[in-house]
Amino acid sequence: MREFTPSDKPLVTAKAFAGAQKAAILRARIRITCGRRDMSEMVTLQREKLEIILRTVIAEKVPAIMSYLSKGKWHVAKIILTKLDGKRLSVESIRAQKKQRPINIQVDQPVGISFKHEYGKFVFDTTVVSLEMPPEQDQNRNWGGSIVLAAPDKIEVVQRRSYFRVEVPQSLKVKVLLWHRSTKHETKDQIQERAEQVHKCCHGRLLDISAGGAQVVVPNESLINYPTPDTQQIKADKLSDPDEQSNSVVGSPNFKKGQFLWVRFTPMPYEIPLTFSAQIRNILPTADGQGISLGLQIVGLEASPEGHQILTRLISVVERYHQINQSGVKHLDKSSFTSAL
Repeated sequence: MREFTPSDKPLVTAKAFAGAQKAAILRARIRITCGRRDMSEMVTLQREKLEIILRTVIAEKVPAIMSYLSKGKWHVAKIILTKLDGKRLSVESIRAQKKQRPINIQVDQPVGISFKHEYGKFVFDTTVVSLEMPPEQDQNRNWGGSIVLAAPDKIEVVQRRSYFRVEVPQSLKVKVLLWHRSTKHETKDQIQERAEQVHKCCHGRLLDISAGGAQVVVPNESLINYPTPDTQQIKADKLSDPDEQSNSVVGSPNFKKGQFLWVRFTPMPYEIPLTFSAQIRNILPTADGQGISLGLQIVGLEASPEGHQILTRLISVVERYHQINQSGVKHLDKSSFTSAL
């Protein structure tokens, strides 16, 4: 009988091994499923796979993003999923590592959750069930309590490559309309009505796009004709995003880092326009000095079925632009080979 030494690894219980094996098989099956689908499609997980995915993310403490509306403005908060109990999913804000605004949400409010794990990005929409305050002994620590959500009955998976930026094909000149959000608390109908009011828009050109963001160039002449945002909105943005608004911005007084915009563009000439909300993440002058380049992060698409439809279209746009660019490269290579002969 061999003597036990400290270097020996402890035995894995049959239950733990079976659980790990089941999770590995699930990941492999979903990876195969995603591989069979077109890049432009979102994969919907089957109901029996939801719990395993959620418990895996909880066990591995995978960071997630929660998007929600507050005072007519989209916000995003970094969270971790902490507990799955039947039809209740608990999450907590990540506030220990870096400063983050308190999460201002209410019971029954819709929210969107997304997290990246292995082969893709998982997204689902749900509602707030309750807000649980921390125990008295934990109130002085960096823990603000738990947010209890309704466990999702559907999770959709987007392949990670859909979030890689793809340049707009040189054969296309994709115009973009940008306008600032309203300072009022708007209903969905009012938001849609405002989206139709394009006479006060700033005109730009789309440089690249992904399922999560875009880069838009705005020429100086468009900046001159675009009205400066009203004072109420600027004050509201500074109050809600003090860290982001404190940075000085190179470019135009019309746009500030951290501001939220409505964005509209038509991917292909024969298609209907896409409209969504985005946050300005960076502003840089163009190399020729003839305008500014806006780096935009798309927000809010995870929080509703309508947002999921827009996300599906964006994924399709990314794939279509990628294919056009690839076909152009192949055509260029073939032409170069022919001319060389």
